[in-house]
Amino acid sequence: MSEEKILKATTHLSQNEGLIFEKSSPGKKAYRLAPLDVPGVDPAKELGGLTRDNLGNMPEVSEIEIIRHFTRISTWNYAVDHGMYPLGSCTMKYNPRVNEYVARLEGLANAHPYQPERVSQGCLRIMKTLADALIEICGMDAITLQPAAGAHGELTGVLLMRAYLESKGNPRKRILIPDSAHGTNPATAAMCGYTVENLKSNENGMVDLAALEAQMNDEIAGLMITNPSTLGGFETQIGKIAEILHRKGGLLYMDGANMNALVGKTRPGDFGVDVMHLNLHKTFSTPHGGGGPGSGPVAVKKILEPFLPVPVITEMKGGYRLDYARPQSIGRVRMFFGNFGMFVRALAYIMANGPDGLRETTEDAVLNANYIRKKLEGYYELPYKMPSMHEVVFSDKLQTKNGIKTGDIAKRLIDYGFHPYTVSFPLIVHGALMIEPTESESKEELDLFVDAMQKIAKEAEDEPDVILNAPYRTRVSRLDEVAAARKPVLRWKPQGKSAAE
Repeated sequence: MSEEKILKATTHLSQNEGLIFEKSSPGKKAYRLAPLDVPGVDPAKELGGLTRDNLGNMPEVSEIEIIRHFTRISTWNYAVDHGMYPLGSCTMKYNPRVNEYVARLEGLANAHPYQPERVSQGCLRIMKTLADALIEICGMDAITLQPAAGAHGELTGVLLMRAYLESKGNPRKRILIPDSAHGTNPATAAMCGYTVENLKSNENGMVDLAALEAQMNDEIAGLMITNPSTLGGFETQIGKIAEILHRKGGLLYMDGANMNALVGKTRPGDFGVDVMHLNLHKTFSTPHGGGGPGSGPVAVKKILEPFLPVPVITEMKGGYRLDYARPQSIGRVRMFFGNFGMFVRALAYIMANGPDGLRETTEDAVLNANYIRKKLEGYYELPYKMPSMHEVVFSDKLQTKNGIKTGDIAKRLIDYGFHPYTVSFPLIVHGALMIEPTESESKEELDLFVDAMQKIAKEAEDEPDVILNAPYRTRVSRLDEVAAARKPVLRWKPQGKSAAE
């Protein structure tokens, strides 16, 4: 294995670091408090016996040990501030610092959910302004900001569909879901009381119109579709899909996970979508994962507006208020708006970019994905040849002849300094390598990624064992994933005791 091949990654400055418990010694403290100088006060009595003489099995360490410990292990975290996340479907884009600055303004960061409306007008205005912007971007008529994540938005959207159909006298029984759908889609439909019926894709990975026409009947509540699809292609027949559904009283639900490829270019409401959710972290740059709580707004056409969760933010002559008087509402789907910080960040992103900037962001995301596609064609098999939008899906077919699979390639990619792409998804592509660079990445970063992937393809031909034993530059070598899944060790135990105790 030649070190000259690695252009980006190095080993960690602090490659090894023990557990905080292993640094512990009795009597060490990271603080020193002055003696209590209030005459006649016994803290133990004042606290009503809530004081603890024994902290149990807690680490006892000094301040500098704490600082160094957490600083060292923080360098092991991969983050979007460190480098590219090529995770397909996840849309791991950069979080602009202006968003964070605005979200930390005192009046916004410290707003309390129990504040009365009269002292929350600024917050309510932010939420209403964001709602109006998202409605315009999506081409819809109304929206709820209440859902806490994309999957939660799906649940809300399908409940809205069910409530509408019930108001028409029949909630219907089944929901159609394409075989390329996100895994949350069938789970959501089942949670809402529907039977899931699979809808097969055609040879281009798109919805098969003939199959949809044949399956659509009075028992079908609607179709849940992702557009662009998880294969990275735009559903060119989306207008006809909506027409087939609407002709027989069904509704079209769009999973908005891939809106980063559409913003400023086309609007789902204009091509027949009745209800859709957005992922603010995927499309509007709010923190992804540990920066939560998340946000999955649901936008709807007018026919579904009466059923939106309460409260709904309305603008009146005297200002903004929360409207609870909605007799057809499906009710709350979460308590408060605890994800308010995500609204602030998303609105900051939208306003900083403006219409032209949002459109350019979409164009750059699509350009970056197609740049990678062009550079890696021939090195990895491209199972579907339709035009790519924001992501491209390869397969490991060319590498499997040497015993190399997509997971092996992903592990080797870590050695080159990149987070792995999405492995083995979508399921309709055997051995899938799903890559989405987003608009955040420069040509220089894309070229480093392409160089790494090309070199790994060459290694698969010349040195397959190098890939099969990767990664080498991580703190731990390749793990036994089967043992980890079947016999996980989920907690640390002091020496002499087993983890099972």
